[in-house]
Amino acid sequence: MSPIPTHCPYCALQCGMLVGPGTVAPRDDVPANGGGGGALCQKGWTAGDLLRTPDRLTVPLMRAHRDAPLEPVSWDAALDRIAAEVRRIQEAYGRSAVAVFGGGGLTNEKAYQLGKFARVALRTPNIDYNGRFCMSSAAAAQNRAFGLDRGLPVPITDVAAAGAILLAGGNVAETMPPFVRHLTAQRERGGKLIVIDPRETPTARRADLHLQVTPGTDLALANGLLHLAITEGLVDKAYLDERTAGFEAVRTVVNGYWPERVERITGVPVTAMRAAVRMLGDAADALILTARGAEQHATGTDTVTAFINLALALGLPGRPGSGFGCLTGQGNGQGGREHGQKADQLPGYRKIDDPAAREHVARVWGIDPGDLPGPGLSATELLNALGTPGGPRALLLFGSNPVVSAPDAGRVEARLDALDLLVVSDFVPSETAVRADVVLPTAQWAEETGTVTNLEGRVLLRRAAVPRPPEVRTDLEIIAALAGRLAAPGRFSAEPAEVFDELRAASAGGLADYSGITYDRIVAETGVFWPCPGQGHPGTPRVFLDRFATPDGRARLVPVEHRGPAEDVCADYPIYLTTGRVLAHYQSGAQTRRVRALLDAVPEAYVEIHPDLAGRLEIGEGDEVRVTGRRGHAVAKARFSTAIRRDTVFMPFHWAGPARANLLTNPALDPTSRMPEFKVCAVRLEKK
Repeated sequence: MSPIPTHCPYCALQCGMLVGPGTVAPRDDVPANGGGGGALCQKGWTAGDLLRTPDRLTVPLMRAHRDAPLEPVSWDAALDRIAAEVRRIQEAYGRSAVAVFGGGGLTNEKAYQLGKFARVALRTPNIDYNGRFCMSSAAAAQNRAFGLDRGLPVPITDVAAAGAILLAGGNVAETMPPFVRHLTAQRERGGKLIVIDPRETPTARRADLHLQVTPGTDLALANGLLHLAITEGLVDKAYLDERTAGFEAVRTVVNGYWPERVERITGVPVTAMRAAVRMLGDAADALILTARGAEQHATGTDTVTAFINLALALGLPGRPGSGFGCLTGQGNGQGGREHGQKADQLPGYRKIDDPAAREHVARVWGIDPGDLPGPGLSATELLNALGTPGGPRALLLFGSNPVVSAPDAGRVEARLDALDLLVVSDFVPSETAVRADVVLPTAQWAEETGTVTNLEGRVLLRRAAVPRPPEVRTDLEIIAALAGRLAAPGRFSAEPAEVFDELRAASAGGLADYSGITYDRIVAETGVFWPCPGQGHPGTPRVFLDRFATPDGRARLVPVEHRGPAEDVCADYPIYLTTGRVLAHYQSGAQTRRVRALLDAVPEAYVEIHPDLAGRLEIGEGDEVRVTGRRGHAVAKARFSTAIRRDTVFMPFHWAGPARANLLTNPALDPTSRMPEFKVCAVRLEKK
């Protein structure tokens, strides 16, 4: 059997792969990782091992009661139990008493069908997904400025041609290593790279200029860079006049961010700020990119807005080879936020409170628009409401592991345990799955077909390459079976191609219009860029070339002010904690901790600490350290590094148990995006 061309299960690059029984190899025809024979990172090369993990879930599991163990049962028994409990809970407590939680790794078909299932079969407003923890601030800022949210505004191949790139809060050398090939090509052409990060990460070490910012001060730095761009005459006045609105209000605000003040706030020297602005201003083509380090804050939307303001002032968005973009994180982090698994959204990036959007989608679904629920709770608010008076009493969870990945994870555990019913669909017994009342074994990435949309906005086709275990079902089959048992109106197909055709109809006319995209086109063209509003349309590799997606076609500059972290350091908690990923692991680690080569590479969590800070605290290399914050504590071994600031420690968030970084993180929310503040909180350290 010849290997099947498909895509990686991990990050938003969605690198091309050839997969067969016992075989994983890179494809050379996918721009994200193609050329020179193709490339994969360590996670990609070992992705096949995940298909053979010894503790793979292969049959449904169910508890007879809350204190009973999980035991194998038939599919009919598991699905009948779920349907009966859903009916009982909704009859007693109302439709919103049942909630759904999805994931940014689900295919477009599954994300779409999950949103439809919540609103049509359950008629609950309460559906959200873990992408709220990932892309929501960048999405909110781009929608506010441009009227449209797409991760990269240009194909990834444009990266190599950029004269300058500013990357705020991203460590692509570890989170998406094949992206570095594009940065290498950029450098070989004479391009410059500027990285903003509190740590001297592997990405920062590649940069021409590293701005080592104090955690939580990215917004002040962006405003300071714009102040310098104005005073040094680097602003594109003709572009601002022709293509934007709001610059004068922004100018007034950034007048207050003179360089010396910004240096005091951020710790970045004035000379470095001037150098960064000149690199951007002197480049013929430039990209400004943000990632989670700048976005996962209670001020994340405004922080991204500040970088968008800088990009617009320099005249970058809407120019070939230039622009503003964000580096989407999860495998389908782009498509997963477009088609209805968000609390406030319908397919095609439509707003659920828009009467025209409701009418269009209801027509596709064959229901009355009045039967569609309104907006529900965002992810953190939804998890915090579980099992509380008036909150959801049942949760159906697909493709997520919030016991490890959600902020203030100890509270999340307590809320899950307070439910009447927790159902988890997964392929491994994750830390969340083992707490469930019913566990449904689902197919993995290489065992089912479906589309994903990568960080460029390129819709790709993942194809089934290996058979699934005989008792395992796909999420589409599970959703269809539950919809049938709940007598849901309309049709819930379990066939990915049929679901995608319905998604195309539901998205038609929306911002994220997929109506012109078909499986055949994706294969023939190695992906199709949205928006693509018709089969004769070529797709849109570069957005905003003629106009922005606002009513008047102009981009909006929005004045924003630095407010600092929601939780700053103090005498009791004098050290900043920031969190992130490492090269060998991914997200909550439920997948990568089961791959021997990856676990051997990084077997345990750690606390990265500057030797000077460790010396003051009498902590030695390898000592077990208790990290204590306002919500709890975590324990991990100290790892010395001069790459981190002396006032900051770093913990990767891939581990469960007492080393969970998210036992400490702050659930304070951005008022617009509802993004939690993962990237900075206050802690103290002591040798255990």
